Amino acid sequence: MFPLTVIGLGAGELEQLSLGVYRNLKNADFIVARTDQHPVIAELRAEGVLISSFDEVYEENDSFQKVYEEIVEKLVVLSAEKQVTYVVPGHPLVAEQTVQLLIEKERMGLIELEIIGGNSFLDPMFAALRIDPIEGFQLLDGTDMKRDDVNMTQHVLVGQVYDSFIASEVKLSLMEKYAYDHPITIVTAAGSSFEKVHTVPLFEIDRVAEIDNLTTVYVPPVKELEGRLKDWSTFRAIIAALRAPDGCPWDREQTHSSLKKYMIEEAHELIEAIVSEDEDAIIEELGDVLLQVFLHSQIGEDDGYFSMEDVLQTLGAKMIRRHPHVFGDVTVANSDEVLQNWQTIKSEDKVQSDSLLDGQSRPMSSLLTSLNYQKEAAKVGFDWPTIEGAFDKFAEEWKEFQHEVDSGSVERQLDELGDVLFTVVNIARFLKLSPEEAMMHANQKFKKRFSFVEESVMKQRGDFSDYTLDELEAFWQEAKGREDEYEN
Repeated sequence: MFPLTVIGLGAGELEQLSLGVYRNLKNADFIVARTDQHPVIAELRAEGVLISSFDEVYEENDSFQKVYEEIVEKLVVLSAEKQVTYVVPGHPLVAEQTVQLLIEKERMGLIELEIIGGNSFLDPMFAALRIDPIEGFQLLDGTDMKRDDVNMTQHVLVGQVYDSFIASEVKLSLMEKYAYDHPITIVTAAGSSFEKVHTVPLFEIDRVAEIDNLTTVYVPPVKELEGRLKDWSTFRAIIAALRAPDGCPWDREQTHSSLKKYMIEEAHELIEAIVSEDEDAIIEELGDVLLQVFLHSQIGEDDGYFSMEDVLQTLGAKMIRRHPHVFGDVTVANSDEVLQNWQTIKSEDKVQSDSLLDGQSRPMSSLLTSLNYQKEAAKVGFDWPTIEGAFDKFAEEWKEFQHEVDSGSVERQLDELGDVLFTVVNIARFLKLSPEEAMMHANQKFKKRFSFVEESVMKQRGDFSDYTLDELEAFWQEAKGREDEYEN
C-alpha cells in the first residue's frame, strides 16, 4: 500500500497556487483529478503534466453520492498498486466529499493519506462579496441541501452548484423559507481573472448561464423580522419578546395554569377546522396550538425550570424509543403491531403507582377521563367480553335513571345520569369511537341546524314566540334535509 497524496488546486488559476503545491504537482508520477473542469488542470497539461480524471464516473452514475463512493473505491485500488496524487478543486478539506470518504477509509486502515492544502474558495468569496464571516456564515452543499439546514440570520454560501439542475434544486429549497425575490449573488471563479459576480432574484438563479463547477451561490441574511417568519427561531424570538420585561403585559402575566383553558379552546377549534376540511383554517388553528406550546415553553424558561430544548429532547427521545421498527431492529407486519409495541413500551416508561388509574384523569374533559379509566381497567380483564354486555348495561342504567326521574331526588337523578353517560362511553370504546369527538360533532351539528332555524324565523315572522313547536321542528327538519342533500 502506497501513501495517497491529496492536493487542492485552489479556487482559481495556476498562478494562485503556492510554490510548494506547484512543485508537488510537477514532481508527481501519477496524477488523477476528480474532474477536468478546473482551469489549473488545463494549464498544467499545457506544461506537459499528465493528468487523468474521473469525469467518466459522473456519466455512469445517477447521484453524486454514488459518484463520490465509486471514485473513492477506485482510489483505494490504485493506491494499493502505486503512488497516486489525487487533485481536487479548492482545499481538500473544504466542501470536498470524496476526501471525507477517503478519511473514513484511512480510519479503517485501508489507505494512508497525505493531504496538502490548496487555497479554498472561501477567502476569494469573502473578498468578492465584501462580507465578514465573523458576522456568522454557513457553508452548505448544493448537492445535498435541505430547507432546515439554512439559518436565515447568517451569510449563507452554497457550494457544489455545478449546473442549472442543482441550481434549481437549491432554489426550491431556499424558496421554502425566503421570499421569491430575495436577492441572490452568484459568484463564479472567485479570485481569478475569470471571476464573475452578479445578483439576481431568488427565482432566477437556475436561469443564469454562467454556472459551472466553480460557481457558488450567496444568500444574504434577512435582517427584518417579518422577512423570516418561516424560521422556527424567529417565532421563538417573538414569544420571548412578548414575555420580556418591556413586552406585552398580558403575555407577561400568563402562567401554565392561566393558559389551560386556551389550550383546550385552540385544540377544539383545530378539530373543528379538520372536520370542516378547511385547509386555511387548519393552518391557522395549528398555529394557535403551536403558540400555546411556545408560550408554555417560554414560561418554563423564564421560571428557570425547562426550555423548548428540553421539550424537544423529551419528545424526540420518546418517539425514537417507541418506534423501534423505524429507529431500531424491530420488525412489524402492520399498524396493529405498531400500537401493541407502543403500549408495551409506554407501560415500561410509566413510573409505578398505586393504581392503574393514576395519571389517567383529564380535568378538562370528563368524557376522556371516563374513556381512559375504562381502557386501563380493560387491560387487566375488567371488561365485558363483547359489546353486547355493554349494551345490556346501558339498558339497565337507563331504566334506573328513568326510575329516579319519576320518583328520585336530584342527587339520585344526577348519579344515575352519570352512570348512563359512563355506559355510553363504554359502548364508544368497544366501537373504537371517540366520545369527545362525537360530542363535538353533535354540538357543531346542533349549532348549524339551529342557526338555520333562527334564520328562518327572522326571515318570516321575526320572533320565536310567533311559532309553535311543530313549526320550529319543521324548520329543523328542513335544515336536516339540506344536509342530507349535500352529503348525497
